[in-house]
Amino acid sequence: MNKCVERLYNGIIKENPTFVLILGMCPTLAVTTSLINGAGMGLTTMVVLALSNTLISLLRKFIPDGVRMPAFIVIVASLVTIVQFILQAYLPSLNDALGIYIPLIVVNCIILGRAESYASKNPVLPSLFDGIGMGLGFTVGLSFLGAFREILGSGSIAGFQFIPEDYCIRIFGLAPGAFFVLAALIAVQNKIRLAHGKKVKAVEECTGHCATCGKTCEERKEED
Repeated sequence: MNKCVERLYNGIIKENPTFVLILGMCPTLAVTTSLINGAGMGLTTMVVLALSNTLISLLRKFIPDGVRMPAFIVIVASLVTIVQFILQAYLPSLNDALGIYIPLIVVNCIILGRAESYASKNPVLPSLFDGIGMGLGFTVGLSFLGAFREILGSGSIAGFQFIPEDYCIRIFGLAPGAFFVLAALIAVQNKIRLAHGKKVKAVEECTGHCATCGKTCEERKEED
């Protein structure tokens, strides 16, 4: 179970596909015009990612190395087709909003990358949680990006208007605005990670010999 929790943490924080690995940029920049679109794309990808990881892990010993990638693509394409039919039946508005980017999940480098690097080499349960973790990380990234673009570009959130449109910055609702918002969010995320890394390093370098250091551990932590 600890390994499963580690896979969730890895996907959401440590190796977030959007803010750390910078993967899946086509849907990230194209469909995140609103919070709902971003969350919908992220959750759709998460379902496909979790199911494909599970199936590939189950079949990893039966798939010949020579046809490994074609087999992965067939599995992912089958799952994407099923998910798209479900969206067309129960969430037609979301299906129309995401458009061509639902079929393009088949070649999303996040899904094929996790299939090749993790699911094809590990047991079923960790592979399932790896897919859920990476999918949640992708969903968080797209949701944040969509929320900020919707607020700045149209003055609304999840369709609720709370800022007059005259005060909005229209460019954030367009393709160039996606680059600006993504760059800002990555910069903030990197700043937080670097600050956290410095604190951890300072604690690790402490030898515990307070007499030679001249300062207490509490004073050093306050300085850091």
